[in-house]
Amino acid sequence: MVQIADIGERQLIEDFKSFIRPEGRVGPGDDAAVIEKDIVITTDIVTFDRHFPVGMTYEQFGWYAAAVNFSDLAAMGARPIGFTAALALPPTLDSQNAYDIMSGIDQCAEFCGTGIIGGDTKNGPGIVAGTAIGTMDGRAPMLRSGARPGDVVAVTGPLGGPAAGFAAIENDIDCPEAKESLFMPIPRVSEGIELASSGIVSSCIDLSDGLGTALNTICKASGVGIDVEFSFLQHEKYVDDISQKTGIPLEKLLIGWGGEYELMFTADPDRLKKLYD
Repeated sequence: MVQIADIGERQLIEDFKSFIRPEGRVGPGDDAAVIEKDIVITTDIVTFDRHFPVGMTYEQFGWYAAAVNFSDLAAMGARPIGFTAALALPPTLDSQNAYDIMSGIDQCAEFCGTGIIGGDTKNGPGIVAGTAIGTMDGRAPMLRSGARPGDVVAVTGPLGGPAAGFAAIENDIDCPEAKESLFMPIPRVSEGIELASSGIVSSCIDLSDGLGTALNTICKASGVGIDVEFSFLQHEKYVDDISQKTGIPLEKLLIGWGGEYELMFTADPDRLKKLYD
């Protein structure tokens, strides 16, 4: 018997794609699916056992559950228009904690310009399955498969914060900024819409699985290679501090860790200045 642990999450998804019947304009393989003319939809699951680090509040957990979904819409350049949340929570959980989770979801939805349109609740081990719905408003969706030789690679913000936050927790280091970046990632919805509206982006992906994985994903989907100049990777000073205090190489914090929710995109360097006009 081959267990899921032996296959791994990514290979499991590839195996699913080999026999399911895809649907829509953009199906499995990008950050979100595009159905009908302009409707974009994505879903993601967070759990108490994997996504609830020490020090995180239930409200922050709710924010996180929504943010990971809205980040996928951002990577496509979609404007959020609704969110559903299905909660499977332990029956022994304090009801106030459940209210806090939903409050966090609602706050993140409001931040992203939309609201909660439905959901479900059941008894369970502590799972939130979110579904974010968006619209392209006539824009072309940004995909993972359009990078071309000669494009430059850029990200929407500094890297390494969530990795530094996790390292700070594991090593009992007081660094509120790092922990905040881990607990409450900011979906780059407005940036995604701006990038898609510019018409110059050849590919895009969010960094939820880390920069290294995102680079490999874009390379595979686009059939290109990417050279990265490490010294160009921007990061906050506290990431350096935590690297020094823990002995974790800076490269690992910036490249080899998930939990980042910036967007990485590629574009023709001659047209990139259009974003700053």
